[in-house]
Amino acid sequence: MFIGHWAPALALAARPKAPGLGTLFVAGQLVDWAFFGLLLTGTEAMRFRPGVSVMNPMDLYHMPYTHSLLGSAVFAAAFGALVLGLTKSRAAAGIAALVLLSHWFLDLLVHVPDLTLAGSPPKLGLALWNYPTIEMPLELGLTFGALWLYVRRKRPAPLRVGVLAAVLLALQAVNWFGPVEPHVTTGTSLLAFFAYGAATLAAWWMGKSAANSARTG
Repeated sequence: MFIGHWAPALALAARPKAPGLGTLFVAGQLVDWAFFGLLLTGTEAMRFRPGVSVMNPMDLYHMPYTHSLLGSAVFAAAFGALVLGLTKSRAAAGIAALVLLSHWFLDLLVHVPDLTLAGSPPKLGLALWNYPTIEMPLELGLTFGALWLYVRRKRPAPLRVGVLAAVLLALQAVNWFGPVEPHVTTGTSLLAFFAYGAATLAAWWMGKSAANSARTG
């Protein structure tokens, strides 16, 4: 799952005392930020292997720290503690931690078995990436349903909503239909960082208009 990881961020950002949308977009993909960082160091690993699933050519064969349930829980606790320290709000910290932890469970739906509970087998995954007619509408429905909920409750500027929606659609289209790299390189991680950063920046920009409209009534 790609843009679907931001669905919990959009849905929970509309809750009272939630941290800013930019913060929650970071939470939604933080374990993937970490994975592509660890990929640069060789601590975790992947390769491109077309056919490993119908929709995704990434063979994610070694990611015990970022994509185990235990590792995700540690990331969630640490990020929640950071938000608590910055905001002094237990509610904000809990929401941020919940968004981060949701990443593993959403991945469980779509990944072929490559997720773990604590870094070692058994490897888990329901493999919806092998069923595009299910996965594609599911991902789009989750993401844009959550965006609709956020817009309905927070009333951000329409232009900024359109920009975020366009960014998310463009990134997902590249993810689904773009060319497949032959090998993992430094550029693989840099491209991922660019994609996550672009979506987070667009979400932060939209969220700022929602906060402003709330203050002005």
